[in-house]
This record gives sequence, structure tokens and C-alpha cells, in this order.
Amino acid sequence: MFQSHLGEYAALLTAVFWTITAIAFESVGKKIGSLSTNLLRLFLAFIFIGIYCQITRGSFIPFDASLHNWMWLSLSGFIGFVIGDLLLFEAYVLIGSRVSMLIMSLTPPITAFLGWIIMGEVLTGQNFLGMFLTIMGIMIVVLDRGSKNQNPEEKANQKNPNKKKFKLSYPIMGLLLAFGGAVGQGAGLVLSKYGMQDFDPFAATQIRVITGFISFSILFTFMKRWKKVFEAIKNKDAMTRLSVGAIFGPFLGVSFSLLSVKHTTTGVASTIMSIVPVLIIPAAIIFFKEKITTKEVIGSIIAVGGVALFFM
Repeated sequence: MFQSHLGEYAALLTAVFWTITAIAFESVGKKIGSLSTNLLRLFLAFIFIGIYCQITRGSFIPFDASLHNWMWLSLSGFIGFVIGDLLLFEAYVLIGSRVSMLIMSLTPPITAFLGWIIMGEVLTGQNFLGMFLTIMGIMIVVLDRGSKNQNPEEKANQKNPNKKKFKLSYPIMGLLLAFGGAVGQGAGLVLSKYGMQDFDPFAATQIRVITGFISFSILFTFMKRWKKVFEAIKNKDAMTRLSVGAIFGPFLGVSFSLLSVKHTTTGVASTIMSIVPVLIIPAAIIFFKEKITTKEVIGSIIAVGGVALFFM
């Protein structure tokens, strides 16, 4: 039973791991900045995965990977870890992990759309309905009636002050950054599956991590920001939370996501992983004392339901 649904169980664990890492990295990013958080978490992930692979495979670095593995997994690591996660981490700081991960529920439809563009896969009417529901669920959360919060001057300048207008509940830049993260995750997942083939998921993750760490190191050198990294290392509280995030994020989370797509379809795996927006609601209440409205709960459920419909 377990073996026949290994991919589905791995995807469910991935969702749990990503919920933990989203909470951890939101708090760390606000303390030491998103750039330093990205670089340090990839370094820690490289160490954790290396130790695991040394024990299980007898090699700290995946020298047994083929040229195909290195090329496509490296590209996947650059798009997913560097571009996608950099945008996502900036979104964490601007709009929080809960709303960011809700927008990340667009990753499965984006993945399917990229498959349609790149590989000619056909989208059915049910697929489009799933996309519509997912987007509507997100809009319920990020859109709010603006008339209640308008000041008298704003109302006076309106032609009809009693007419309600929609406005964004969160900064537009934060929402765009989160969407960019979703695109990066989708593209990274497609490239990961193509690049991994029958290779070990943990070793495949390490190739992606190596690419991400080298890329961020080059970026830090050009930006002359290594001083901020060393300052961040001295922050014991941030490093503790960063270690937790690195274990459950790029080590366990990403590795189990690759394990999932190896043993089940990308659509099924992506659907199960997308329950993070629902899992993160109680976590946000407990750790950040956030007040969750009924509207946000309903929006989260609709968004995830749309993703589920998309791949049924």
C-alpha cells in the first residue's frame, strides 16, 4: 500500500515541510534580509544533503551524475532556487509567508501551462475551470473593498463617493514577487523531472543546491555584500531558525518533491503540494498571532480546490 502510493506520501510530506520552512524563513528574512537568507540556507542544505548522501550513497558530492543530469538540474536550480526563491523570499518580507504561499498555489497550473507551451500538451475545459477557481480563490484573499478605509479627502475627490472600489489588501510588488516565485517553481519542477530521470532525488537536489549557492556567491561578490553575510552568521537566533528552514526546505522539502515526481505524475504531486496555503493558516495563527478572516479561509480552500480540480 505504502509503496504503491510512495509519490503521493512524499508530496504530502513535502507540503508539511514547506509549511514549516515558510514560517521559519519569513522570520529569518525580516531579521537578516532575503539575500543573506538564501545564500546561507543553500550552504546549510549543501552540508546536510552531503552528509546524507555520504551515508546512503558513499559520496558527499554526486560525481556519478551524467552530463544530462548536471546540465538540466543545474538549469533547474538556477531558475528555481536563484530566480524563483529570491522573488519568493522578497515576497515573504513584503506580504508574509501565508499570502505568498497562497499565490504559490498557482504553481501547478503554471507548470501545466509551460508543458502546453514547451511540449504541446493540450488543456481541457476542466483544466481551464481549475485555473479559474484557483485565481478566484487568490483574488478573494488579496482583494478588499476599499471604501471603508478611505479618508474624507479621497472620498471628496471621487465623482461618486458612495461607490465602492476594489483595492489590493497587500502591496502590489509583494504580490508580483510571489507570482514570479510561482513561475520559477513551476519551471524548476519541469526541468527537474526532465533532468533527474532515474537519478537519486537527494543527489539531484544537491546538484540544484550547488548551482544555487555558486550563483548567489557570484551575486554577493558583485554586490559586495559579504559583510552582511558575516553579520548574519553572528545572529544566533536567526541562524537557529535558518537551520530549521534549511533542513525542512532545500534539504527535505525539495528532495521529497523530486522523490514525489519520480514516483507519481507531476500533476498529482503538484496538487498535493499545493495544500500549503491551508496548512499555513493555523501556523500563522500560532506563531505570528495573525487574525485570519473567514474570507481568507474560504479563498484558500477555493484556490486549493481549483488546483485539485485542475488535475482530477
